[in-house]
Amino acid sequence: MANLKEIRIRINSVRTTRQVTSAMKMVSAAKLKKAQDDVEHVRPFVSKLMEIVNFLGNSVENIGESFAGFRVSEKGRVLIVPIASNKGLAGAFNSNITKEVERLITSDFAADYNAGTLDITPIGKQLSKNLAAHGVRVAAEHNDLLDQPTQKNVYALADKLFADFAAGTYRQIVLVFNEFVNAAVQHVAATQLLPLELSDTDAHGNSAYHDFIIEPNKEEVLEALVPQAVHSLFYATILESAAAEHGARMTSMHKATDNATELLGELQLQYNKARQSAITGELIEIVSGAEALKN
Repeated sequence: MANLKEIRIRINSVRTTRQVTSAMKMVSAAKLKKAQDDVEHVRPFVSKLMEIVNFLGNSVENIGESFAGFRVSEKGRVLIVPIASNKGLAGAFNSNITKEVERLITSDFAADYNAGTLDITPIGKQLSKNLAAHGVRVAAEHNDLLDQPTQKNVYALADKLFADFAAGTYRQIVLVFNEFVNAAVQHVAATQLLPLELSDTDAHGNSAYHDFIIEPNKEEVLEALVPQAVHSLFYATILESAAAEHGARMTSMHKATDNATELLGELQLQYNKARQSAITGELIEIVSGAEALKN
């Protein structure tokens, strides 16, 4: 059994760790509230914007030839933009994205990866480290974006992605991120940013838009909305990932705090047993000494 000094050192160490994890849990909880509000505000906007773009896109003939954002081509490279975190201590938040990227490059885009026509540009320092450790080739990094994820900075990167797609450098751009469900649940999602995909108009109940008069015309309105759609989709993805990160870290730190509390109880019991054993040993020595003197 460990001596009393060693047990006291472990107890103090675990108690300090519990204080740190508890503080991190409260900080993440505070950040999660704001991030969750941002997600809840942006989701209806993006949904309605894409509904309008979908309606206009379905009403324009040869949409892929007229608008670069809808162009479907067999030429060009594929770009995967995985989004995670610059920091750790968030459970499986970062590793789940790494696993999804590995799945994509070994299944959906295996031919492009083997041919060298697949680029991966991660957003998140921890993700970059994980990908490097797994031997995944990384073309570029945009980790600084998470330090200041302002609308201006996110739109700037979205503009670059859209310009590269419009120039024909990439034929497809895919975002991989943790979709926020609640504080304890995050779903890994892989969604196509470009080209923008059109669905059946009637399936979304967009027939009501036929009652509107669109000026100057559908083509010009659509031309103005397509960049906004790309901006909004990318910005919403960043917000989803941020909320999921805070939720994952809060949950992880909550579990760590509970584990530390449980460990403290075990160590305290071990300390009491060791202390009782030491006292019993001292008493036996005293009694044995007294008996020896008496004899």
